[in-house]
Amino acid sequence: MLDAGKTLLVATPRLREGFLRIEPGGLSSAERRDAATIAGAARWGTPIGLDQLPRPDLIVVGTVAVAPSGARVGKGEGYAELEYATLRELGLVDERVPLATTVHDTQVVDAIPVEPFDVPIDLIVTPTRVIRTESTLPKPAGILWEHLAEERLELMPILQELRDRGGV
Repeated sequence: MLDAGKTLLVATPRLREGFLRIEPGGLSSAERRDAATIAGAARWGTPIGLDQLPRPDLIVVGTVAVAPSGARVGKGEGYAELEYATLRELGLVDERVPLATTVHDTQVVDAIPVEPFDVPIDLIVTPTRVIRTESTLPKPAGILWEHLAEERLELMPILQELRDRGGV
């Protein structure tokens, strides 16, 4: 994305520090490559507040397993769902913004159970194919506060800020 001149929005690990914006302008090829790593994003990214978040054209999430239906499983902690729900809560994305993931072919499985807060995938990219899921699974319209443990709010100030703004 950075090589294509696109701005990259990166959630910090576990959403503890919110989001970083990485602008490709002025970065060398090696710096852009570095900026695409977790440590590099922290080095080259600029922290931005909720009111500075741009409208993403595409969201890419990490995945452990994904089904052609669009159902996915991450690491089980729900961070991709919270990142997406935060953007929905702020009105920056709607159900038309595509969600993509990259996985190995062996990570594409027949079926995965779905929870109400799960974010379905629209595009699966593997080393050998691209799967457009045409998923009919619903995308959450925001943070499902009733599913969020109080400890999460304490660990993620960005969620506390959203709740304080009237998100509950």
